[in-house]
Formats: sequence, C-alpha cells, structure tokens
Amino acid sequence: MRNEEFFLNKCIEIARLGIGNVSPNPMVGSVIVYKGEVIGEGYHEKYGSHHAEVNAINSVEDKSLLSKSTLYVNLEPCSHFGKTPPCSHFIINHKIPKVVIGCVDTYSEVDGIGIDKMRNAGIDVKVGIMKKESRDLNKRFFTFHEKKRPYIILKWAESKDGFIAPENQTEPFWMTSSKSKILAHKWRSEEDAILIGRITAEKDNPYLTVREVTGVNPIRLVIDKDLKLSKNINLFNSESETIIFNKIKSENNSDNKYKKINFNNLINNILVELYKQKIQSVIIEGGTTTLQSFIEESLWDEARIFTTDIKLENGVESPSIKGRNLSEIEIDTDLLKIIDND
Repeated sequence: MRNEEFFLNKCIEIARLGIGNVSPNPMVGSVIVYKGEVIGEGYHEKYGSHHAEVNAINSVEDKSLLSKSTLYVNLEPCSHFGKTPPCSHFIINHKIPKVVIGCVDTYSEVDGIGIDKMRNAGIDVKVGIMKKESRDLNKRFFTFHEKKRPYIILKWAESKDGFIAPENQTEPFWMTSSKSKILAHKWRSEEDAILIGRITAEKDNPYLTVREVTGVNPIRLVIDKDLKLSKNINLFNSESETIIFNKIKSENNSDNKYKKINFNNLINNILVELYKQKIQSVIIEGGTTTLQSFIEESLWDEARIFTTDIKLENGVESPSIKGRNLSEIEIDTDLLKIIDND
C-alpha cells in the first residue's frame, strides 16, 4: 500500500546512496508525490552540493504540479544559509502545500526552525513518520550533535578459540576471508576516520585505506604517545591524511598532522579533539588494549566482530564486551556479529 510510510521508506532508501560522500552533513532523501505517484525524487549526493529537497523539486518536469503535491523527506528541511540556501525557503517559494518529515533535525541551527517557517507560511507539515528509522539512518550525525562526539564503531576479528592475534606476532596477520576483508574496506569508505594504536601500526603496518572497494579513504588516526613509530610505515604515505596523537608536539607536515594531547583521560581527550575536527564517525581497528579502553569507558556505539574458523590455541585474547545483539551473518567461513551499546 502506498501510504506515508511507503514514501518515507523510499526517502530513506535513496538517502543511503550518499553514505561516505556527504559528511559532515546528514544523509537525506526526498520524493514528491502527486495523486499517489512519485513525480520527482532526489538525495543529497555530496557535501557542498544541492540538498535532497532541491534535487527532488528540480527533477519535477511539470512545476505546476508542485502546488498540488506532497513533499516527503526523512529529515527536517534546513532553515539556515550554509554551503547552500535554506531548503525550507525553497519549498515555500515553490508553494508546495504539504510536507511529511521523518524526524526533526536536532542540529542547533535547525532544530524545529525549518518546520516553524513552513507552518507559518501555511504549509501542512507532518512530523515523526518513521522517526526511529529516520534517526537510525543518521545515527552518526545525531550522535555527533547530541553527544558532542563521533559515532564509534569497534571492529575486530577473532579466532574460533577467542584470540585476536598470535602470541609474539612478528609480521602482519589476517584471519578473515577475502569477502570479509572487502566488507571491512567498504565500511572504511563509509566513515570519517579510522583509529589504531602504535603496536598495531608496528606489527601489521596497515594502510587503513579502501583498496578493495571504490570510495573515499578515511582520515587515519594513530596513538603514538612518544612518537616511536618509523616514518617509513604505510600510515605515513600520501594516500590519506594521518593524525598522530602524542604527548610531545603539535605540528602539520604535508599529509601528517601531529596533535599533542593529554594522555590522562586519553579516550575522552581524543574524542574532544575529533569533535573539534568535525569528525562524525570513527572505526576503532586497534588491538585489544585500544579496543578495551573504549569498552571500559563505555564510549562506543556499535561493535562488529568477525569470528573465524581458525584456532590459534594461544595468543592475544580478544576484547571482552557486552551489548545487545543486532544481527549474526555468515560470510564465507566467518561469522559476523553486530552488537550495540544498549
């Protein structure tokens, strides 16, 4: 049945097409409906470009139908001048009589203002249809603005017997299947940043890029308290920006940025800095010590854990975590479990 939920769900589906390209803006999709049929649609494709509502309105061939149509959008239309003019003004100017919104935009420069402007202009505005789904879509955006920190994803792979790495590891070690590796790279392309600790950087010498998929490389973050890492490791190449958290210096050097930070209350201090940098999401791919630090502070939102069919018999024990089980998926020989911090 083509009801309000049907059209809001379509907004959410097309909004997802912007993942990895619109941050720090939210993912937004919009459809315009006349007599039960979609006559226009659009989504926010890239940060700095037109918003979803503008793209949807511009896609309508017969603009005379707009004054008799309903605009659906998963997030409250903006009301302020940023990279683009306010979408609420654009809707008002095109005399669209009804707007159905998934959820309010709690960003301080919007937060109900767009809704009020449209209602004051005589538009019938309905809010809260598929609210949970609309908020879940932009969990990164809402976490950033409401909790003043990035959305935090913990990710690791462990052996069948509960180890994250072999004992006395001396070279890079990968446990999961090639399909799991591709999925992990896709995840990287969807987030703003990725963080590891010094020991992981030394032992695995990772690139932390999206080599297996097409997408934008995340900002690379590494904790190196005393700046012991060799300048020749892969993290310091020019493929992406790298921020090095340390206790010695703050300095910008081409693609590498050294950020001096207080190592007392380290995790909170890192998150404060990431908030200042407008980094809305981060994947933690470090070793057990780094991962456990976030877990013990309860500063995580989601964990993605691969369990392989490999047995190590001994080694570095996996992090200990409790949360609400969201899903379990088999990927080749691996089992992927996703939990959230309820």
